Amino acid sequence: MNTIPAQSFSRSSLFATLALASALSIPVLAQDAQPASAPQDATASQQPPAAVHSTPAPAREGFWGRVNPFARKKWVKKQTDPINDRLSELDQVNAKNATDIQDVDSRAQAGIHNAQSAAEAANQAATAAGSQAQQAQDTAMGASNHINSLNGTVNGLDQYKPVTELDIAFRSGQPILSAAARKQLDDFATTLTTQKGYILDVEAHSPLSGSAGIQSSQRLGEAVNRYLVTQHDIPVYRMHMVALGNAASSNTDAAGPVRKSTVHVRLMENSLAAQGAPLPQNGTSSIGAERP
Repeated sequence: MNTIPAQSFSRSSLFATLALASALSIPVLAQDAQPASAPQDATASQQPPAAVHSTPAPAREGFWGRVNPFARKKWVKKQTDPINDRLSELDQVNAKNATDIQDVDSRAQAGIHNAQSAAEAANQAATAAGSQAQQAQDTAMGASNHINSLNGTVNGLDQYKPVTELDIAFRSGQPILSAAARKQLDDFATTLTTQKGYILDVEAHSPLSGSAGIQSSQRLGEAVNRYLVTQHDIPVYRMHMVALGNAASSNTDAAGPVRKSTVHVRLMENSLAAQGAPLPQNGTSSIGAERP
């Protein structure tokens, strides 16, 4: 038999020993316990159970820290459950805060909308009040102007001025109109179509004295009025006749008794009509009273 040299055997044994030591050192370094504590653990395992529970061993950190890469899922879940609970609590707080913020924002928007609506309603009410005040002021001014106009109308109702005059002659006191007298009255009536607010002042005169003269002049004046009413539709209320007999009129410069049969017709125009103010044509004034 061939014999292996002792030097070769010793080298092989040395390499084998190193390889085995290397293989054993990897899991040993990964554990929490260090190699030097092995005699202490052995000593502690030999002590009674009361001594083990009386002084708990302090936590030691291994190569990977407190997290053991070979730890079980239960241990990992036990370590992460408090973190997950805290995260869930934070999510709930965030959700509540978001809900509260949304609620506050909704109420703020509703308050702003209500305030804007109230302001708009107040603005519309103020505008309507201003319009009503302006209308009231316009109405008051119109009423004041109307009152002033009525005052002017009342003051001018009895103010007349003469416009045209003519004398109608009769023969021997007979109440019969001659052709020349009718021509005078026709021409005179033509000018009345453009007149407004006028009256006719008719004064009848007779050469007779006393009651006979008054009755004679009365018939003469009625003849003139009758012709104007029947032939030219002159309203009766516009004619005012007076029988003076042989007395002279106070409106004339004649002195002494009248010596002929005549009817003096005078057109009198109202001062308002002369100024162009509108007067009603139905015989009533603007204040409802009958016009002369």
